[in-house]
Amino acid sequence: MIDTIATQKTKFRVKAASLLGSSFLALAVIGFSATLPSTAAFAQDAPPEEGRQFDAKSGEAVNNAQTLASNGDNLGAVNALNQALTLPDLNPYEKSTMYQMLGQYSYELDRPGDAQRAFENAINAGGLLPNEVDNIKVVIAQLMIGNGQYVEGAQRLENYLNSGGQQKPQYIDLLVNAWVQAENYQRALPWAERWFNAASPKERKHFDLMNFLYNNLGMQGRQADIVKQMIGRWPEDKNLWDAWASMLANGGREQEAFEVTKMLYLGGALSTEQDLLKVVQYYSFYDMPYQAAEILEREMNANRIAKTPDKLKQLSGLFRQAREYKRAIPILEAAASQSGEAKLYADWGEALYNEGQCAASEKAFTEAINRGYDAGKSWMLIANCRYDTTSTMERLNCDMTPAQMAEAPITKARLSAVQAFERVPATSRERLNAQKWMKFIAAEKSAVDRRCEFEIGLERQLCYGKIEQAYKAEFLIGEFKLDDAETCMPYKEDYDAEFRVVTVEE
Repeated sequence: MIDTIATQKTKFRVKAASLLGSSFLALAVIGFSATLPSTAAFAQDAPPEEGRQFDAKSGEAVNNAQTLASNGDNLGAVNALNQALTLPDLNPYEKSTMYQMLGQYSYELDRPGDAQRAFENAINAGGLLPNEVDNIKVVIAQLMIGNGQYVEGAQRLENYLNSGGQQKPQYIDLLVNAWVQAENYQRALPWAERWFNAASPKERKHFDLMNFLYNNLGMQGRQADIVKQMIGRWPEDKNLWDAWASMLANGGREQEAFEVTKMLYLGGALSTEQDLLKVVQYYSFYDMPYQAAEILEREMNANRIAKTPDKLKQLSGLFRQAREYKRAIPILEAAASQSGEAKLYADWGEALYNEGQCAASEKAFTEAINRGYDAGKSWMLIANCRYDTTSTMERLNCDMTPAQMAEAPITKARLSAVQAFERVPATSRERLNAQKWMKFIAAEKSAVDRRCEFEIGLERQLCYGKIEQAYKAEFLIGEFKLDDAETCMPYKEDYDAEFRVVTVEE
């Protein structure tokens, strides 16, 4: 929208210069050529209008200047007129006419400053009729506008129009453009609205000007009305839809702005990287990271959005927000390889961690650490990944011997996790969490040991009871017969050592 407005302003400036050139020449001719006597008039002794006459010498000088100009020698005409203005006893009419001619020919020589001063002198000489003065005032205003004196030129032209001057469309057009170039949009607005309302048929330039002014004056309601009319006339113009979406967003109607942008995208109207990224941002803003990622990936594959590390990072971030970690992994790998950025290696490692690929994750985190990334965060995730693998391993049970427990995969995995937690630097903010995890893992092993000790103690007590019963029944049945011998026989030696030896001694 800003680019469009800047282009419009440049267009208005060029248009004003063009209008100045054509209308100025016409007005200048009206201003003085109709009142100049011809050479034949000097030869005759016809009574001129009182006070509006040339004597023979000044008339000859003027005719000489006209002849030089008609032959293309405008510089010669200017020099001749400057010489003629030094003649003694020139009347106001002669001076005013000569200054008008001097202004005309100076303009033809591309000397707008000299032309302006000449026309000012024509008025000040006092030899012009009121309507002629008005014409020259308009010419001076046009010259000033064309020469970059926008404010003063516009003020003079506006004064002329407000005082009953002819409100020709080209005057109003020039006045509007002058105020626009002066960036006084408030002064331009009423004249622009008059120009717009009077135009029939209305062209694109009329709508563009009103859109430009309403935008710069913050008149969103009126601008919206104009833009809606423009969309109705030129629905294929994407800039109008962009402006409409911007107005909706700026007016707090973001959802509607999103719908307009989405419609443009789906309709194939958006093709620049900036526009396509805007679509991605909208989907992301409205909590649709998966759709945003799909669009971004599609447009990157179509080479309409550059595959820079930043864009790859954005794409991976969107997939991670959508919990599509597997799709984020190769993207992060490419982004990290392209940029060499430590954070991207860490992000890659985290994505691998979320997919349970601990070895690859650890490799990525190690690279991140080597490139300066936070070692505490990295080792915490490495350790967590190592520990998380224990969830799928066979648990320790009390049927295992101590040697079997020590060699069990889950024991080794827990030890590996502890070793990683130990590598979290003491200065890291993660150190306290690492210590908590190590205590938790140690408590897990201790809980197994206590449970097994309890189970063994309970089994021992049960077997001691059965052994005692077997000894009591032995003298009745003539043999020692132990129930559940497979379980309890290993306890018989301990039982005898603790109870039978004492009994025999008694």
